[in-house]
Amino acid sequence: MKRETQNILLILLGGALVKIAVNGDYLRYVKPAQQPWIIAGGAVMVLLGAVAVVRDLLAARAKAAEKTMHDHDDGHSHSARPAWLLLVPVLAVFLVAPPALGADSVIRTEARVPASAAAADAAAFPPLPAGNVVALPVNKFVSRAGWDKAGTLDGRTVSLTGFVVHTEGRTLLARLVISCCAADAFPVTVRLTGTDAARYASDAWIQVTGQVVPGTATQANSYTPDFTAASVATVPTPKDPYEY
Repeated sequence: MKRETQNILLILLGGALVKIAVNGDYLRYVKPAQQPWIIAGGAVMVLLGAVAVVRDLLAARAKAAEKTMHDHDDGHSHSARPAWLLLVPVLAVFLVAPPALGADSVIRTEARVPASAAAADAAAFPPLPAGNVVALPVNKFVSRAGWDKAGTLDGRTVSLTGFVVHTEGRTLLARLVISCCAADAFPVTVRLTGTDAARYASDAWIQVTGQVVPGTATQANSYTPDFTAASVATVPTPKDPYEY
């Protein structure tokens, strides 16, 4: 690969990192705490590429000045087309960022209760806040459904937000939980019953309100509790699609 191509690739890749860090698309891949590091890394790459371009231009100008009248073209054509094709994936990231993980990842990965809840085993969970409807992250809801021996969810109306997954004749509400980045994501899921949730397409983001069916989140079903939904409404896709 020619140095010119290397330098342009470096600048474009660094620019793509800065772009997704500034517009928020980086949240499709990593936790919010990583933003400063992405910006810094992208800026360094752009700076290194720019310095290399300037250095090469100055070197080429100096070389041209030293040419003699005896210099001639060797008559050969040196195509850089294969090297330039490497710009295609970089431009794809720069112009159209890939989407966050969704229903397909849930289907291909076994759901499980978050590790923190599993480590706590039967430890007491704090009481839910007062109110007619309690909004909970899906991973917190699944943790309580699977491990809370006090049954603090029983009889309580809860609001959950996630995306729809259709698999094996079931309609699930799912979220993906990450520790660092999308590479370590694992799903937490809730089986929706009691309403026409099946009419929503996979990957549609919805907010459901209802109650857990006690005792339905077990190791045998990958800690997927049944949730009797009283209402379902579509919601915009959140900027940050993951839970932590």
